[in-house]
Amino acid sequence: MNTKALFVSNDPNVFNPGSDVRARMHLYAAAIGSLHIVSPANKRAAEEQEGNLFLHPVRAGKLFRVRALASRAHALILSEGIEVVSAQDPFEHGLAALRAVRGTSAKLHVQVHTDFLSPWFTKTDGRHLFSLHASSLNRYRQKLADRVVPAAQGIRVVSERVKGSLVARYGNRISEPSVIPVMVDAIVPAPVPLPAHPFTFALIAVGRLEKEKRMGDILIALKLILPMYPMVGLFIVGDGRERERLERMTHSLGLENKVIFLGNRSDARGLMASAQAFIQASAYEGYGRTLIEAALARIPIITTDVGIVGEVFKGLNDLLVAPVADPTALSRHIIGLLEDNAVRQELTIHAAETVHAYLDAEGDLPARIAADLERTIRRV
Repeated sequence: MNTKALFVSNDPNVFNPGSDVRARMHLYAAAIGSLHIVSPANKRAAEEQEGNLFLHPVRAGKLFRVRALASRAHALILSEGIEVVSAQDPFEHGLAALRAVRGTSAKLHVQVHTDFLSPWFTKTDGRHLFSLHASSLNRYRQKLADRVVPAAQGIRVVSERVKGSLVARYGNRISEPSVIPVMVDAIVPAPVPLPAHPFTFALIAVGRLEKEKRMGDILIALKLILPMYPMVGLFIVGDGRERERLERMTHSLGLENKVIFLGNRSDARGLMASAQAFIQASAYEGYGRTLIEAALARIPIITTDVGIVGEVFKGLNDLLVAPVADPTALSRHIIGLLEDNAVRQELTIHAAETVHAYLDAEGDLPARIAADLERTIRRV
């Protein structure tokens, strides 16, 4: 294709030459034809061109970021003949894209990677200020999405769950969303040994340490089973604003010798393969890439009912599913894996087979994304 597209990005890692997102944008650019990206960036980032990928850093404080992104994107639409502007979320970046296309012939395309219509998106547990702030911010973001999504000529979502929620809320006020999942490398990295530990059954949780991941529920589940199964321990891979609170919670529950925080690790997929089970307690997910990665790593999975659970993975056959905010259910699933080696093996085999078949069926994702943008341009 020879489309001229612009992404309003929410990931400054695109300016890192060695990042996964940079490599992914090159694949998209090759399929699309010409791809410009504007994104918030630090002072070190510079304007760059690599083949048909063009990177444009925007430096502005949070208060003026939407205005700065919109202004830069609008100028590029006019100077480069941009045909379609795709926002990488329907919130602040969606608003910037909406403002950028005004007064031009460029079409607006919105990507929805988050299940922002989940009731958990705006819930607060009321226990700490960050939770209250996050819930207020998410309510504001829902209002932004209510403004941006119906204005878009094209919408891409990453799962049927998200598509269903959008159709239920907006009905015929929106174009039918295209379901195009997140890119996941099917090549499985070599196992990476976990740091020295005394556990004979190691759980691993991988993700941003943010409120919506509900890592505290995993800690409570671990506390519940330790009197009967003291050989179990937990590795937490990732970082975020919740880390200090989770470390304090670990101490208050008396789990200092049972939980190891590893921080951000580029070898997280390799570490998964060295654990005995993967566990996730998210309140909501648009997709759930780590579930795909855990299945490829061939370890049994315990998860809440979020993202592609029920769409790609089937409960009891591929993984064990618990309700959101139910540490007791998580603990029962951990016990189930501990006590039944046959279940662990069967879940691992079925989930790996499911994922390989799913990834094969999804085909060439960059080409599908390029075609979705082209349809948006043609749509009246």
